[in-house]
Amino acid sequence: MTWQLKAKRFKLTSGQLWRGNKIKTFGATLVEIVRAGVVESLHTGHLILLNSDGSVKFEAGDVRAPIFPRSSVKSIQASAMVRNGLKLDAPQLAVVCASHSGSEEHFKVIRSILSGAGLSEDDLMNAVDKPLGTPETAAWGDKPPSHIAQNCSGKHAGMLATCVVNGWDTKTYLDPSHPLQVAIKNEFETVCGEKINIATTDGCGAPLFALSTRGLATGIHRLTVSSDPVHQQVLNACRLNPDMVAGSGRITTKMMEAVPGLFMKDGAEGVSIFSMPDGRTCAFKIADGSTRPFAAIMKKVFTSWSINAGIDDQNVMGGSQVVGEVRCALDL
Repeated sequence: MTWQLKAKRFKLTSGQLWRGNKIKTFGATLVEIVRAGVVESLHTGHLILLNSDGSVKFEAGDVRAPIFPRSSVKSIQASAMVRNGLKLDAPQLAVVCASHSGSEEHFKVIRSILSGAGLSEDDLMNAVDKPLGTPETAAWGDKPPSHIAQNCSGKHAGMLATCVVNGWDTKTYLDPSHPLQVAIKNEFETVCGEKINIATTDGCGAPLFALSTRGLATGIHRLTVSSDPVHQQVLNACRLNPDMVAGSGRITTKMMEAVPGLFMKDGAEGVSIFSMPDGRTCAFKIADGSTRPFAAIMKKVFTSWSINAGIDDQNVMGGSQVVGEVRCALDL
């Protein structure tokens, strides 16, 4: 594509966009939507695969560029909480790591965390919302949005309970200078091997740190192979309770149920991480924030790992006929 701008010609390659006086890179083509043999649409982004020993097996896009990992890093946040005295059973710890669908079982477990700390839903300071899951939203009906229904309420319950254990203020637990958030930032820098230089606020209201896709993969790899009982407690809680980490019918829960030992977590704006017990790890960020590429990428990665994850092909339909496919464009 060639555009005439300011009397100069700028040739933009795939994955680039002109903004002012800078060309912003949106990564490599990860997934193509093909109809009748023609690439109709594509998804760009960044992806990295790590071997069991943490070395790089494959990378695409700019895996060193900063991204916001969103909810994909809740296991790291939870690790900081456990390291600072949070004591929960496995379902409770799994929902602390969750972007839950908002089922009654999710609410029951979250309320048990709060009540165990002598707190209630009124102490939650995350954003209000309706449930994330489609059937859960239907069951919610016309009730107004609430703190507990928002998909990060488990994480916030864990944060509050950690504050109670340490005698920290529960009214300011979302302040970046709060001891809890300082401890979480330290956990990030330790396991991901990157200095946090960019911080903002996540959709739920908690502090959010920028990492590179490589730093994100490194952090998840290190959690996976760590001999630290804190890290193993957090990941095992998720592996044993995949329904708590997401919810019925969602890809994170389905994959963790289908693949023994798998740890997986997604995040808003097209982020996902997953690892096998031996340390093999994948992290990716979809530039347009879509989840449509997830299944195609996951199927290609699992196949490269010689794992049958039971992921169906994604067909492109023309009426009732299959006329194309959603395919991963990577040569793994």
